[in-house]
Amino acid sequence: MTSATPSAASSAAPSLSKSTTVPKRKKSAFSDRKVDHAFYWMAVPAAIVFAVFLYWPFLRGIGYSFTNSKGFGDYKWIGFKNYGALFRDSRVGHAYLFTFLIAVLITMLINAIALFLSVALNGRIAFKNGFRAIYFVPYTLGVLVIGYVFKYIFMTPLPSLGKTLGISWLSQSLLTSEQYAWVPIVFLSVWQGVAYSVLIYLAGLQTIDEEIYEAAAIDGVNAWQKFWKITFPLIGPFFTINLVLSLKNAFNTFDQVVALTDGGPDSKTETVTYLIWKGGLTGGEYAYQTANAVLFFVVLAVIAFIQLRISNSQEKV
Repeated sequence: MTSATPSAASSAAPSLSKSTTVPKRKKSAFSDRKVDHAFYWMAVPAAIVFAVFLYWPFLRGIGYSFTNSKGFGDYKWIGFKNYGALFRDSRVGHAYLFTFLIAVLITMLINAIALFLSVALNGRIAFKNGFRAIYFVPYTLGVLVIGYVFKYIFMTPLPSLGKTLGISWLSQSLLTSEQYAWVPIVFLSVWQGVAYSVLIYLAGLQTIDEEIYEAAAIDGVNAWQKFWKITFPLIGPFFTINLVLSLKNAFNTFDQVVALTDGGPDSKTETVTYLIWKGGLTGGEYAYQTANAVLFFVVLAVIAFIQLRISNSQEKV
């Protein structure tokens, strides 16, 4: 076997450096930074496809909200009449109020339970990974499928249990009660929403250095001080993300209503998304409920903006 001599290697080095010279990047027409054209070839087509399938239907929906369209046939421009009618519709008002109340309740319960579970699962306990998998399973199940299972539970076993124990409000099905029909909807939403929030909180807890807890233990902090003074401030950004996501999902509560109450009894459990679907697709109110959808989008955007501003200001403290 022969090896290359130093002189041969040195003579090959200049030719190699010449052949692997990195081409100069051209400056973008929209900025002073030097960019690679490959980024445009990847980003621009994706942005166009994203806009076509997301923003174009949204803009078309805004256009339909100013018409009297029923979803088919001819229609004409009627201006802001649909929006004016929305503010005079008591059924729409009740749907917004009901959606707001259960959204706040669902968000509070999800974050309180998820925070407690994630702190417990992050401790030194046996079968930790198994518990994490068990808590995540509900998130993988379809809401409609599991909703029909819970519908049977609320219709048959629970009333029987209520009669056996002599509990009057539990002796009848909660799904048919105008006073308590919201309970199964909130229960199912929380039951499924906790899993995803636990994952986010666990990711946040992994970022905390154990040396901080060791130093705090030397200073003699108790368990509550450890959580409130150290853990909670350090996972503040994860709390903000969870709060926004869980509130956004709670505002869009739909599958739970379809599976459990179908908006009843007497339209008492109609959420805004359910009302938009029900009236827009089956009630001949296509343009009217499209205007409702646009209004709901504006409301959600304002709430998300306010929520992020408040959460960010709290994190800076």
